[in-house]
Amino acid sequence: MNGPDLTRRQLLQAGTLSALNLGVPGLVMGSDKFDASGKAVASKKSCIFLLLCGGPSHLDSWDLKPDAPSEIRGPYNPIRSKVPGMQLSELHPKLSKITDQFCLIRSMHHPGPINNHFDAMHNLLSGQYVERVQQGIPDSAPYIGSVVAKHLPSERNLVSNAWLIKCVGPPVFCAPNIGTGGYLGSSYAPVFVGSADNHPAMPGFKPPEVYDKVDSGRIQSRHELLSTIESDTLRDHPLGRDWNDLREMAFDGLTRVEGREAFEMDREPTAVRERYGMHPLGQNLLLARRMVEAGVRFITVNGWTGPAPGSGNGPPSSSWDMHGGSMGMGNAFGTGSYGMGWCLPRLDQALSALLTDLKERGLLEDTLVVAMGEFGRSPKIQTKGPPGRIHWPQCFSAIVAGCGIRGGAVYGESDKTGSVPVSHPVTPQDLHATILHAMGVPLFDATKNTGLARPQFSTGKPVLGLFG
Repeated sequence: MNGPDLTRRQLLQAGTLSALNLGVPGLVMGSDKFDASGKAVASKKSCIFLLLCGGPSHLDSWDLKPDAPSEIRGPYNPIRSKVPGMQLSELHPKLSKITDQFCLIRSMHHPGPINNHFDAMHNLLSGQYVERVQQGIPDSAPYIGSVVAKHLPSERNLVSNAWLIKCVGPPVFCAPNIGTGGYLGSSYAPVFVGSADNHPAMPGFKPPEVYDKVDSGRIQSRHELLSTIESDTLRDHPLGRDWNDLREMAFDGLTRVEGREAFEMDREPTAVRERYGMHPLGQNLLLARRMVEAGVRFITVNGWTGPAPGSGNGPPSSSWDMHGGSMGMGNAFGTGSYGMGWCLPRLDQALSALLTDLKERGLLEDTLVVAMGEFGRSPKIQTKGPPGRIHWPQCFSAIVAGCGIRGGAVYGESDKTGSVPVSHPVTPQDLHATILHAMGVPLFDATKNTGLARPQFSTGKPVLGLFG
C-alpha cells in the first residue's frame, strides 16, 4: 500500500457525516455532471412506470372486442383515435387524441400458471419466472427500479429509485421484494413517497423523510467541523481521498435544493395541475414528471385513482382489482372506487397529460413511460351479483412510450375474445428486458460474484420491434 498506513479510527472518521448513511434505502448517487455555468445537467434516461395495481381490464380499455358476444364485449364502445385502426375505449377520449405518441402492446401474457397478484407482480417487476416463489423458496431477485438505480444512479439527486404510494394491504397484493432491493441491498431499494393520507393531491403534502428532516445548516456545520479535524495524512492518502470524495458527493446531494423542490407542488401553475387531474393518480404522475426533472432515474407510480364519492376508500393498491360482486367491490362497470366508470376517465386524463407534458418539455426522448397492470381480466363477465371480471394472466395490454419507442403503433394481437395472444406474444420478462435495453442497462449483473454464471437481471429478451 502506498503512503502511510491509516488507522481504523481515521477511516471511520473520514466517512463520518450525520445523515450520510449509505445503507439508507434509495440513497445512491452517481458522479455529478455540470455545464459550463456550473449548473447540473439533466440526467439521461429515466423511467416512469405506472403500475395499475390489481390488473385493469384490457377488454374495456385498450383491446375492445365490439363484435364479441355481450357477455364478453362489455358495455363500452371503441372510438377512433389519431392513428387509423388504433381504437381505444370511449372512456379514453384524451388518450385517443395522442395515440401517435405511444405504442400499444396487445399481446402481453405470463409464461406460466400465475394467477394471483403476488406472483404476477413479482414476475413483472423482477423479470424472472416465479417458480421459486410458487414453491415457497425465497427469491432475492431485485426489482427493476433497483437494477436501474445500481447501473444508472442519479447524477444530481439524493434519490435514484422512488415509489409513489407504496403498495399496501395484505401480502396478496404486494410482491416480496418491493421494499428491499433484493440481493443488491437496501441502498438500491426505493424511497417510498406518500400514502393514502399524504399524497400530492392533498393540501399540506409532505415529502419523504429523507428530504423533510434534512437540516442543511446543521449538516453544513458538521461538514465544516469534520474538514477541520482531518489530518493532512488522511487527506493525502488515496484511500482517504476516496472517502472524502464519497462524503462530498453525499453532502452535495443532501444540501442541493432541487430534490426537495420537486415535492413543492404549488410551484406548478394551476392549469397544469388541473390538466393532470386533482386526484392521487393525476398528481402523482405530475410529481413523477417533476422528479424526472430533478434527476430521479426510476419512479414507480401506484395507479390508485383515489376514492369515489360515497363508495368507500379501499386500499391504495387495488383500484383495478375489479371483481365485481364476487369480491364485494360493487359494479366493475360502475362509478364506484372499483368501477371503470370512475377509474378509466382518471387514467385517461392523467396519462394523456403526462405524455403531452413530457413531449412539450422535450423530455419524452429520454424518459420511458410504461403503463400496465400485473395481468388482465377475464373475457367472460362474471354476473353473480354486480358484474365484474376475474384475474386473467393469459392475455393483457400495456402502453409504452419514449426512449426510442415508436409511436402510433400496435404491437401484437389477441384473439377475437381477448383470451390469448395470436401474434408477437410478449412476456413480462420480455418487457422487463426491453425497459433495461431502452435505458442502456445490462441484462446481466457483472458485479455479483456468485462463483457461477453472472445472474440475470431478466430472463426475457428485449422486444426490438417496439423501437423505430
